[in-house]
Amino acid sequence: MGSSQSFTIKYVIRAKFEVEGVVEKPDVIGAVFGQTEGLFGPELDLRELQKSGRIGRIEITLQSKQDKTTGTILIPTSLDRVSTALIAASIESISRVGPCSAKVSLEKIEDVRESKRKAIIERAKEILHKWTIESLPTADEVFRELAETLKVAKVEKYGPEELTAGPDIDSAKEIVVVEGRADVINLLRCGISNVIAVEGAKIPETIIELCKKKEATAFLDGDRGGDLILKELLQVTDVKFVARAPPGREVEELNCMEVFKALDSKVSIEELAKPRKRRAVAIPKEISSIVKELEGTLEAVLLDKEMKPLMRLPVSELAEKLHGVNGVDTVVFDGVITQRMVDIASEKNIKRLVAARISEVVKQPLTVQLITFSELSKA
Repeated sequence: MGSSQSFTIKYVIRAKFEVEGVVEKPDVIGAVFGQTEGLFGPELDLRELQKSGRIGRIEITLQSKQDKTTGTILIPTSLDRVSTALIAASIESISRVGPCSAKVSLEKIEDVRESKRKAIIERAKEILHKWTIESLPTADEVFRELAETLKVAKVEKYGPEELTAGPDIDSAKEIVVVEGRADVINLLRCGISNVIAVEGAKIPETIIELCKKKEATAFLDGDRGGDLILKELLQVTDVKFVARAPPGREVEELNCMEVFKALDSKVSIEELAKPRKRRAVAIPKEISSIVKELEGTLEAVLLDKEMKPLMRLPVSELAEKLHGVNGVDTVVFDGVITQRMVDIASEKNIKRLVAARISEVVKQPLTVQLITFSELSKA
């Protein structure tokens, strides 16, 4: 199954079903799409998610015996955990398959990355064992010394709301505000102990007061949930800086290098509020000539690192095609740069997006250069 997917699978939803009658795979597929459609809007519609590459091909296995059909449903997904759980729950709401009554129950949600982590840990044990045997007699002493420096500070409860926090909130002049308990634990693991969690959509009074007294940085997930928490923080607190996890990533799953990179790239609230400046941009001449060809065509051209065209296609197919194409350095298209396009470019390591205009709601990315046709005309 894994080799047939053109995207990175994070989780696999595994459900079993029982149908009072004889049905076939198309009947089950139809029930999965039909009876979950519209439950949570277009953002979690299975057909739309499959088109955008956020879920893979749904696989059905079944067998019929004594006028009953039983089987399993497998749904691979690259969504976050909340969205994956919602989809799993919606699958359980299926009550009919074709003309027959049915019952669907979740067996488990498998974290595909967990099996990879286990394999890496087992290999690390082998390497460590061999290394220990071959090392100098003082290796144990060195290990103990290093282990002491890596001890993680304990999670504490802070304020009347008993918010999850590190031990240095009171003593620190600066604090880092994150979304949840798992984020606090991850930052403590990286040695950041002046961290406290909001733990909910409503900002606690303790956070509001801390942001008045200390220089606060909001460090939030790179998803829609992070956008909403940021909006709320900006309305009720005096937070000074904003740092974000990469698009589609959560603070709790970042490694320490990624954590420090995100915090080093934090943006002040004043800078965040500034409108994006239009400026002249120097780019390869090949791009300028392609821009002239594309204006008014509603088409796109994909370029490699040598600025050689890889593909030309309608803008309406661009997002879907990018999921399955590798080696793209620059995308030039007669359309609008949306947050979805920026997220795809970040995921595919695309360095440059050149388009007719940029949507006002786009967050300025760290790794993707955004350029408009009008900026090129000034160069």
